Amino acid sequence: KAIVDSVKAARDAGVLVIALDTPLDPIDAADATFATDNFQAGLLIGQWAKATMGDAAADAKIAMLDLAISQPSVDVLRDQGFLTGFGIDVKDAAKWGDEEDPRIVGNEVTAGNEEGGLKAMEALLAKNADINVVYTINEPSAAGAFEALKAAGKEGVLIVSVDGGCPGVADVKDGVIGATSQQYPLQMAALGVEAIAKYAADGTKPAPTEGKAFFDTGVALITDKPVEGVESLDTAKGTELCWG
Repeated sequence: KAIVDSVKAARDAGVLVIALDTPLDPIDAADATFATDNFQAGLLIGQWAKATMGDAAADAKIAMLDLAISQPSVDVLRDQGFLTGFGIDVKDAAKWGDEEDPRIVGNEVTAGNEEGGLKAMEALLAKNADINVVYTINEPSAAGAFEALKAAGKEGVLIVSVDGGCPGVADVKDGVIGATSQQYPLQMAALGVEAIAKYAADGTKPAPTEGKAFFDTGVALITDKPVEGVESLDTAKGTELCWG
């Protein structure tokens, strides 16, 4: 949101502006956006967690480890996608934290790093020691959450995340994370540069994916514990495709 006026000035001067990964607010402030469908990324891990728990999902105790204070962003999209996939009414889909489902123990922010994940998990465990499902905004925060759970003697808690970086996929393989949704930033970058080249050649601007306001660069669930009804790749394939 903070750079929208500057972007408008650039576009008014004839500059093509393409956003990668994180949409501007509003999204059409850029000529095109190449990004993951972050709601879909959250949806996949929510569906996987619900199916993995089976009947126990009805009595889950869920910790929500978000990025920052709720505002329109990938943070909200991932959070709300997860809850939707788990079968929880998200109320206002444009923000997190307004849900009334008693299965949600609470939301804590992590700044998307390991230390933040550890502290957030400690805070929520202090609130309810029976937490058995942990949603995390990304894999560094998931690693921190795991350390807090391990210190509390609760290594069997189900942790899900989003990103699909190589360290995160390794954590899925090692059982730290149950499943993660893998995005493809190298694909975003490649397609963005191709779009610039085409615009320079003939003035054609990239069109968004049908039904969406952006060009969807794809997402895949990575887990070694697949469930019926939720398509996934194993960590061997996830390692081939991972980044970072």
